[in-house]
Amino acid sequence: MVAYVPPKQAGKYKAVASGAITNGKPVIVNADGTVGSITSSNAVTVFDSGSIKNTAIATNGSGTVLIVYRDEDDSGKGKAIAGTISNGEITYGSEAIFEAGAVVGGHIYTTAVVYDASNSKFVILYCDDDNSDYPTAIVATVSGTSISFGTAVVIGSNACVDIEGTYDSTAEKIVVAYYGGSTPYLTGIVGTVSGTDISFGSASTLASKSPFGIEVAYDSNANKSVVVYRDNGGTNNGFALVATVSGTSISASGDTNFTSSTAQQFGIAFDSSANKLVIVFMDQGDSLKHKAVVATVSGTSISFGSISEVNIASYSTDNKVVYDSVNNKHIITCDVADANLTRVIATVSGTSLSYDTAVTLLSGNKQHIKTAYDSGNDTAVIALRDTTNSGRGTSILAGSGTYSATSTNLTSENYIGIASGGTYADTAEATIDVVGTVNKDQSGLTAGQTYYVQTDGTLGTSADSPSVVAGTAISATEIIVKG
Repeated sequence: MVAYVPPKQAGKYKAVASGAITNGKPVIVNADGTVGSITSSNAVTVFDSGSIKNTAIATNGSGTVLIVYRDEDDSGKGKAIAGTISNGEITYGSEAIFEAGAVVGGHIYTTAVVYDASNSKFVILYCDDDNSDYPTAIVATVSGTSISFGTAVVIGSNACVDIEGTYDSTAEKIVVAYYGGSTPYLTGIVGTVSGTDISFGSASTLASKSPFGIEVAYDSNANKSVVVYRDNGGTNNGFALVATVSGTSISASGDTNFTSSTAQQFGIAFDSSANKLVIVFMDQGDSLKHKAVVATVSGTSISFGSISEVNIASYSTDNKVVYDSVNNKHIITCDVADANLTRVIATVSGTSLSYDTAVTLLSGNKQHIKTAYDSGNDTAVIALRDTTNSGRGTSILAGSGTYSATSTNLTSENYIGIASGGTYADTAEATIDVVGTVNKDQSGLTAGQTYYVQTDGTLGTSADSPSVVAGTAISATEIIVKG
């Protein structure tokens, strides 16, 4: 793949281009000896090529991902697919059917999935469309990317509209909150996994309100679960309550509104470093702005800091948040103005939040966005319905750490120099200025400044990840190539 370099061109390296290479841009050498441009892209994978809805996602924290959804192209059947994270990508197995009839569709809160760490099982929660919409649970066992299921268990005898759950790591139980039926109150119930099956205690009314948009998170510091919801048809305010598990029973206390205006599209996550919870929501009473608040559980009560506006210029939908336990950050995901999948990183300080700059992950309207965090790979995993791509089931890695928003072909070792002498087409013979050579094809550099190779193939004055020195500028147009 390497071409002959005449003596008068010492310091130059010639090789076959793999893909187009732009003059003056950093270049890497590939495993086959070709050279190529440095590129980055969101780690995006289509996990279902048909149309899906009602996504839910969980990880085991060690690289195994389970996504559940309603298959719109297969009579609304409930399906699940398992994937493994490796080197910035997810590899999926074959989809498996957990509900051969249909799961309730149309609403984004009618499926959920929770990982039970003590039993190494996933628990799928859904509203069974073919059984009077009853809330139902089924245990999923994942081996590699293969999935097997236990026996489905009906949770309650009232029709289900919303259902969510979390894992109580102290009690080693599944906490479920749901709503619907002739007694339209927010209801809680405790599930116990044994082998490939799950059983439930008695259901309890958590709040005598008609909830909408239920979300649940477990506070491991207070040993309580916190349920967030909208008081639908009442005040329409955002409320949160504290749920306590005792054996297989559940009780609620501290039911408190954290907004004084109409709110929906909730997300909630527990910060194990600050021992706080972060709640995100859409404030319908304030131009649909995306907002957040820090909550603190003390005993059986809950209190809130001041509400702040998330660093997003327009309204957002499908708001979700997960806690990044490696970097002590909160990863907020949403669809901004029905136009872009967006990520914002938030940091808790006391009862306040600070935000970084919003990052667009995918363009186009995305729906049914759900997010999980995998600590073993230091990344968030987002599952969604891509309405700009025929409603296909799509996932993306985008956290605040290892896979911050993109994957790249740049490593700490494969940078070899900067393209010179022109722009090269795929398979053309490219000339590269290598270490020790002065590349004269730059613009806007500052003499004496060290420049770093960025993961998108540009030069920058601060190190990216991985940190790769491109060289030192000696004029606005010249740089001494280093490596």
